[in-house]
Amino acid sequence: MEAFNNGSRLADYEMDGAGLIGRGKFSVVHRTRRKRDNKRVALKKIQVFEMMDSKCRNECLNEIKLLQSLGHPNIVQYLDAFIEDNELHVAMELAERGDLGGLIKRAASAGTPLPEGHVWEYFVQIADALRYMHSKRVMHRDIKPANVFIMDTGVLKLGDLGLGRYFSSKTNMVHSTVGTPFYMSPECIQGSYYDWKSDIWSLGCLLYELATLRSPFFTEGLNYYTLGKKINKRAFEPISGAFSAELRGLVDHMIQVDPAHRLDSEAVYAVAVQRVGSSFSTPGMDGGASTGVPVPMAS
Repeated sequence: MEAFNNGSRLADYEMDGAGLIGRGKFSVVHRTRRKRDNKRVALKKIQVFEMMDSKCRNECLNEIKLLQSLGHPNIVQYLDAFIEDNELHVAMELAERGDLGGLIKRAASAGTPLPEGHVWEYFVQIADALRYMHSKRVMHRDIKPANVFIMDTGVLKLGDLGLGRYFSSKTNMVHSTVGTPFYMSPECIQGSYYDWKSDIWSLGCLLYELATLRSPFFTEGLNYYTLGKKINKRAFEPISGAFSAELRGLVDHMIQVDPAHRLDSEAVYAVAVQRVGSSFSTPGMDGGASTGVPVPMAS
């Protein structure tokens, strides 16, 4: 455990006046300032010693080291990690403008669909992040709008790369029921073995939600058993014909019950890049991943 510490201390960070960002069962996230360079960061405090035995803890700490090694403009950067007062502290980039889930909720409340050009510009950034992760043989396992964060520049970054889940369950990279039920693949919700294609299902659900402003499998009052049946039957309403055949087709090729019939992350990214470079591209933007697009501010 001591080997994990790198000399950083809680005293190196100062709580921002804006305070609390979020809270989980075993964790809390605060908006803080790193004193040495005045950089504003999100500091996640995890009660790691209350969750698991030492073997699982060490596995999770190794996972954090892996996440720190990922470097991509559309992935939230893990800046620092240290243990103090029997708690794990992880410093990450701060998303000043919230997350994609909030953006979708605001659009839904206003009854204003996202323009298809913006949908592609948002999606290509997420697809590029996942393509990179898969190339490094890292699965995300909880892709959803709430885990896509919006930087001050408007750039989207895929985040929450397993930290909460690894610390709340004994995980095996290919056989563990983790994630958010509405975005779970059939094989994952069944508790079966799964691979990279499980992330593709979740990414397809995210693209569907960008277009429709709702999760493909969400219904009021739905229980876990009924949700599982809907997912296994691939029962969701078609996307409006107001969106292009390419977008609807891409969703169709991602939300496939048989993982072998889903596109891989490279193919998904290739389609997204092509669409961003088409007439749907947002005026004034140069296209491609890591490029911010106009993002409505929270009211």
